[in-house]
Amino acid sequence: QVQLVESGGGLVQPGGSLRLSCAASGTILSINSMGWYRQAPGKQRELVAVITRLGRTAVADSVKRRSTITRDNAKNTVYMQMNSLEPEDTAVYYCKIVVGVAEIWGRGTLVTVSS
Repeated sequence: QVQLVESGGGLVQPGGSLRLSCAASGTILSINSMGWYRQAPGKQRELVAVITRLGRTAVADSVKRRSTITRDNAKNTVYMQMNSLEPEDTAVYYCKIVVGVAEIWGRGTLVTVSS
């Protein structure tokens, strides 16, 4: 069984930075894509960024100039560095990985951008 452990969320002041991490553990042959989604209060969950096993990325326009997604295949871990955070970035951030045809979600980590 595969489990995801997310970390790095918390309270950040506007203009600040944070780094989210998501580590996958368990019996994993190969992880296809790894990504981050977020859900703000009263809004639908949306894609923030995704990275394939070969390192190709797709990043939402809303964070493209402020965020970088990377992964360490040896550690089965995906990271997202977010800079110049804005109050609009406040949300629960979820990690999702694709193993074969299975989608596995983390429990989420709350990011609050506020002064």
